Amino acid sequence: MIPHEWTEALQQSGFVFAQAAEMRGTLGDGLQDWDAFARSWDDLGVDTYMADGGRYRKRRHAAFRADPAGITRKPHQPHYQSRDYNALNGGIARWFEPVADSTAASSSFRSILAFCNALFSQLTPVPAWHVEVHQFRIEARPEEGGKPTPEGAHQDGVDWVLVLMVDRENIAEGETSIHGLDRRLLGSFTLREKLDAALVDDHRVFHGVTPVRPLDPARPAHRDVLVVTFRRSDDP
Repeated sequence: MIPHEWTEALQQSGFVFAQAAEMRGTLGDGLQDWDAFARSWDDLGVDTYMADGGRYRKRRHAAFRADPAGITRKPHQPHYQSRDYNALNGGIARWFEPVADSTAASSSFRSILAFCNALFSQLTPVPAWHVEVHQFRIEARPEEGGKPTPEGAHQDGVDWVLVLMVDRENIAEGETSIHGLDRRLLGSFTLREKLDAALVDDHRVFHGVTPVRPLDPARPAHRDVLVVTFRRSDDP
């Protein structure tokens, strides 16, 4: 059951900080294979498109169609954003390694997409959605902090966004900030616990995350999130 206060807040303010306990309760038994799902972040490829020259981001990507009948995977395709939405890395078709079939078939993954489909379709009834999924790992090193949003506070050029915390290992900072269209700060919070989530109306707000650094410089440090975007589909 989707909490009524989430839909109300999204309609009123354009964003929600959904805490882990609430997300766990909403997703329920679908998270039975969560540990294996989370381990798939250990097998991501380096994002070689970073215009800032950084090698701190790893990712996989996949596209889906969502409609009232369910969710189906599309053939692998590039991720594209115009420079209007991503001045740093936009303007080109970026090909990333696909989300592994075993990850896409997992109960946790399917439950998260089904939750998004139900929530976003309730808020914006459309015949079908174009869905993109990104597995992100941001690594932080003593000599190079990790930037979850190197483009700064931004919109993604979609309708709705879910950012779901999967794991934080030896990570400090990483505060999410939400801004109005006038760039005024509307709220801030930090995704700390597994399943903490940000839900965002991409038409109404900008979102960004501060750089992360290692708590202990002698140990590996990373921040793993799943980002899911829903955009009205151009296909009938």
